[in-house]
Amino acid sequence: MIQINNLSFQYGKKQAVFEQLDMEMKAGYIYGLLGENGVGKTTLLRLLAGLRFPTRGSIRVAGFEPAARKKEFLSQVCYLPDVVHAVPLSLNAYAAQMAPFYPDFDHEQFARYISEFNINPDKKLSQSSHGQQKKAMMCFALACNTKLILLDEPTNGMDIPSKGIFRRLIAQAATDEKCFVISTHQVRDLENLIDPIIILEHNQVLLNNTVEEITGKLWFGRVPEKSDHDLYREECVGGYAIVGYNDKGESSRLDVEMLFNAAIRNKGLFKRMFIDEIQKTHSSFADEIKRKLPDIPEKL
Repeated sequence: MIQINNLSFQYGKKQAVFEQLDMEMKAGYIYGLLGENGVGKTTLLRLLAGLRFPTRGSIRVAGFEPAARKKEFLSQVCYLPDVVHAVPLSLNAYAAQMAPFYPDFDHEQFARYISEFNINPDKKLSQSSHGQQKKAMMCFALACNTKLILLDEPTNGMDIPSKGIFRRLIAQAATDEKCFVISTHQVRDLENLIDPIIILEHNQVLLNNTVEEITGKLWFGRVPEKSDHDLYREECVGGYAIVGYNDKGESSRLDVEMLFNAAIRNKGLFKRMFIDEIQKTHSSFADEIKRKLPDIPEKL
């Protein structure tokens, strides 16, 4: 679905955001995009949506170059920013104007989403609260049924019941043909939804792995005593909550917030454990294929 190769991007002449970034995202997954403030999460979403253009390198989304902004591409990507621009239209009027640009827009789904969130579709968006605006635009975005759905801090402004509805609707909307990329700081809101997990650091990716791959290498749990081998720990009732090496191959429940803190605390180690090792495996596999293939003449 998404292939990023040697991507560089900067604002002006000095403010570099990405330098030689490589990343792949596949259809059929809900990616959680995490990172500290300023690492470029929103910029990456805007690059994927064709709203920003690479300085160098390439981005391909479903076979298209986003920067070219072809109508076939734009009809298959939906980007919902953190701050919604509240137009002086009702949600129904907004949908009537915008839905024709999305060939797979489903009006029945749209009505159901509105009902789930208990939104008045005839009230002007500009007269609604930030939370109501966010939910209204979420209904529209999901009803578009695009192949790529980009959500920037989607749960900001939502109350607790609305967050539960949001998670349920995303899970229902996910298919093998769609790719969701959700940038968030509210990891507790989404940790049972996102998989794989991407952690961005300045100019590099520390992690781009599934929950199964992560818990295969790391163990999350509570222990009575701290250890020098802990990758990250926090004091809790009765001892310490830790992230450590999964040397014994034990199963554990991923804690996304603890994972993020462990990654930021051990940036070089995480990159070696997850990103560099995967690249090394892919390189070894390619070399093995080449050794097994017969020599092919350059000219037949």
